[in-house]
Amino acid sequence: MEAALDQPVLVLNRLWQAVNVIGAKRAFGLLARGHAQVVHHHEDDFRTFSMLDWIDFSASNPPVARLETVHTPTRTIRLPRVILLTFFDKLPCKELKLTRNNVFERDRNTCQYCARQMPREQLNLDHVIPRDYGGKTTWENIVCSCVRCNTRKSNRLPHEANMRLIRKPTRPKWRPVISLVLGNRHHEQWKDFLDVAYWNVELEE
Repeated sequence: MEAALDQPVLVLNRLWQAVNVIGAKRAFGLLARGHAQVVHHHEDDFRTFSMLDWIDFSASNPPVARLETVHTPTRTIRLPRVILLTFFDKLPCKELKLTRNNVFERDRNTCQYCARQMPREQLNLDHVIPRDYGGKTTWENIVCSCVRCNTRKSNRLPHEANMRLIRKPTRPKWRPVISLVLGNRHHEQWKDFLDVAYWNVELEE
């Protein structure tokens, strides 16, 4: 039973946006207090269940997998995989980390000097204002650059190398997302709710 209660459950806010992942034990606590409902994909639609309704549904629709249930002295209850919070309608405030992959995503794998789109293994990151000039490792000073342009620019300002940026680098204004790394595998029931981002190591000065 302990192993089952450790299983991850996706939490949606009242607007059906993914906001967290918690253990099944905590999820059952929220359900029991009426702070959440179970979301279950059933017959080509999503249904919500209160705790009592979910117990009844579990009795008539037992799952096959052993780790998909918890047992009490009198009944077997299906593990919820997604729950919907009854009152919470906010998104968690999450700062988008400055990483290689996230810079590549922002710049769409496109060199910001020659506008060529290339595979990531053929791209570098460039400090627009070189560090020797006091340039910082920030969203506003890091751009995606191909090896050729990076070599041409070298340790100079763009105008010193007769180069121009195709767009000014800015901090992305992407909506908050959840970083969920579970061995690169996610429960099938989550796929309709997830906007997944995999973070790499944050860039350092």
